[in-house]
Amino acid sequence: MSLMFDGYRLDLARRELSLSGIVVATTPKVFDLLAYLVQHRGRVVSRDDLLAAVWQGRIVSESTLASHINAVRKAIGDTGSQQRLIRTVARRGFRFVGDATEETAAFDGAPSPAVETTAAEPAPATTPRSKPSLAVLPFVNLSGDPQQDYFADGVVEDIIAALSRLRWLFVIGRNSSFAYKGRALDPRQIGHELGVRYLLEGSVRKAADRVRLTGQIVDASTGQHLWADRFEGVLGDIFELQDQFAESVVGAIATQLERAEIRRAKAKPTDSLDAYDCYLRGLACFHRNTRQAMDEALPFFHRAIALDGEYAAAYGMAAWCHCWRKINRWMVDPERESAEAAALARRAVELGRNDAIALTRGAHALGHFGGSLDYCNDLLDRALALDPNLAGAWLFSGYLRLLRGEPDDAIERFEHAMRLAPLDPEMFRMRAGMALAHLLAGRFDDASAWADKAYGEMPSFVLAAAVIAASHALAGRTDRARQAMRLLREIDPALRVSALADWLPFHAQADAARFAEGLRQAGLPE
Repeated sequence: MSLMFDGYRLDLARRELSLSGIVVATTPKVFDLLAYLVQHRGRVVSRDDLLAAVWQGRIVSESTLASHINAVRKAIGDTGSQQRLIRTVARRGFRFVGDATEETAAFDGAPSPAVETTAAEPAPATTPRSKPSLAVLPFVNLSGDPQQDYFADGVVEDIIAALSRLRWLFVIGRNSSFAYKGRALDPRQIGHELGVRYLLEGSVRKAADRVRLTGQIVDASTGQHLWADRFEGVLGDIFELQDQFAESVVGAIATQLERAEIRRAKAKPTDSLDAYDCYLRGLACFHRNTRQAMDEALPFFHRAIALDGEYAAAYGMAAWCHCWRKINRWMVDPERESAEAAALARRAVELGRNDAIALTRGAHALGHFGGSLDYCNDLLDRALALDPNLAGAWLFSGYLRLLRGEPDDAIERFEHAMRLAPLDPEMFRMRAGMALAHLLAGRFDDASAWADKAYGEMPSFVLAAAVIAASHALAGRTDRARQAMRLLREIDPALRVSALADWLPFHAQADAARFAEGLRQAGLPE
C-alpha cells in the first residue's frame, strides 16, 4: 500500500519515500516515524505512542525524538517553524495535518533505485550479475548483554538501507540476510545460497560507556578477507551513534568494493569486456590522476557508452575526465573539448535522473562548461538525496558552493566528504577544496596548510600549487610566496592572471579578484 500526500508517495511495502519519482533518502527510523504519523493522521500522536511504535518502547531522549521529527519534516519539505504537514501540539504530541490518500494498486512508473538494488528473496546462485552484489549479515553481539541485540540489528538495517541506494550495487534484503542470524556457516556457502559476490560481517561490543563496532568484507567465492576496520564511540545517545556507525561503515566499504571490482575487471581478457567492465577499467585509469591516465580512461568510458547507450555514469565520468583536464590545464583544443564535455555532461544528467554518480560527475562538469551554477547545485542536491553517503557528491557540491561564493558552506561539505571516505583516492581534491575555501574566506594560514597537504599528495595539481602561492602572498609571506610561485610555474608555465576567468568560473567577482591578487603578488605574470 502507498500513501499519497503533497506530491509525495510513501510506499509501505517498499519502505520508500519519493517525490515525483525521485527517491528521498530516509533512515529506517525516520521512515517508520513518518509512516506512523501519516497512518494516524486523524489524531494527535503522543510521545509514548511514537516510542511504542517506532522504538518498541525503548527509552529515548527528548533530543533524539526531536532530531528524528526534524528529519521527518526535512524529508517532506516541512520545517519546525512552518509546520505545514506535521504540527506540534504543545504538551500532547504531534499530528500529521496534510491531506493523504491511500493507493493499493502497483505504481506504474519507473522503478526506483532502492527497488532495483534490494530483494526480499535470495537470487538463484547460478544467475550472473553484471554489477557487484553483497549481503550484510547480522552483526554478532559480543557484549554478553542480550539487550544490545537491538543495537546491532539496527546498525545492520541502517547499513542495508544506505547501501541499497547505490545503483551500481545489488544488496540482498534484510529478511534474507537475517535468516543467517545465529548460524555459523562458511562464507562461501552463504554466498552460493544468496548468489552474491561479497559478504559484510561484523560484531558489536559494549564496555562501560563505549561501543566498538568491527566490520569486514569477504569475497564469497574464495573466503578471502578484502577489508576490515573498527569504529568506536561513546554510548551517549545510542541511536545517533547507531546512525554514525552506519554512515562510517558505508563510506568505507563503498570504496573497498569499487577497488575489488576494478581488480576483477582488470583480470578479464580485453575481448570479453562488457559495458560495466569498461567503466571499471576507465575508473582504474582515472584514479591515477595523471595526464596520460586521462588519455587512457576516456576511451574506456566511450567504449562503455558504445556498448550501452544509456549508461549514465559512463557519460558522467567521460565528462569529468574533460573537466579534470580543464582544471589541471591539460586541454590541447579547449573549444572542441569543452563542447564535447558539455554534451557528455548534459547527457549524464538527463539519463542519470536517479543515478547519484552520474548526477555528481555530470553536474560538476557542467558547472565548468557553461551550465548555471544554481542548476548544477540543484542536481548535486538531488544526488545527495539519492545517496547521502556518496563522498564524491559532498566533495563536488562543496566545489560548486565555493564557486558560487559560499566558502563556509563548502567547508562543511568537504569535511563531511572526508569523514565519509578517509581513504578515498580523491582526498587531495577534498583538501585542495578546503584550501581554496579558506583562502576566499580570508583565512590564509589555514589555506596554505590545507594546500600543502593537497600538494604533497598530488604535486602536479595546479590548483593546490596556486593556492599555496596566493595564500602566502596575501598573508605577507613574500619569500615563501615567491618560492611557491616558482613551483607553480614549473607545473604550468603558461598560466597567467588573465587566464583565471576561463580557468575557474567564480560567480562572485570579489572571490576572483582576491585569488588573482594573491597570485599577482606572488609573481604570476599578467
